[in-house]
Amino acid sequence: MKDSLRADVSSSRRFVIDNERTIGFMGEEGRVYATPSLVRDIEQTCRDLLMNHADPNEDSVGMEVSIRHLAPTLPGMEVEITAKVVAVDGRKVSFQISARDDLELIGEGSHTRLVVDVAKTLERLKAKAAKRASVPAG
Repeated sequence: MKDSLRADVSSSRRFVIDNERTIGFMGEEGRVYATPSLVRDIEQTCRDLLMNHADPNEDSVGMEVSIRHLAPTLPGMEVEITAKVVAVDGRKVSFQISARDDLELIGEGSHTRLVVDVAKTLERLKAKAAKRASVPAG
């Protein structure tokens, strides 16, 4: 991780809410930005910020998400998610998050990511897969 990653570094991402980001269980008239989509977009915004400060062999994984989804956002509205680094503790990076649509604050909270060495992570995953394969089904 580069020294440029520190508290108060921030980044924003803007996008339009498409149908894939909405709930559909209340019918077409009830379509709004889905909470799982909000969480995914928050994680992606934070990861993008981190990748601007990562070394070539690094990436990050999510560790914790605490989000309040405060207001509905209609399809076609623009959303801006802002992620601000509040702490860097070794490989653990904590963010303060806000999300706004064209009219109001729609979400806020925190997210924590862990910076990982990609090669080491892939080795750990291979070891876990091997361990799983050795356990009898059932």
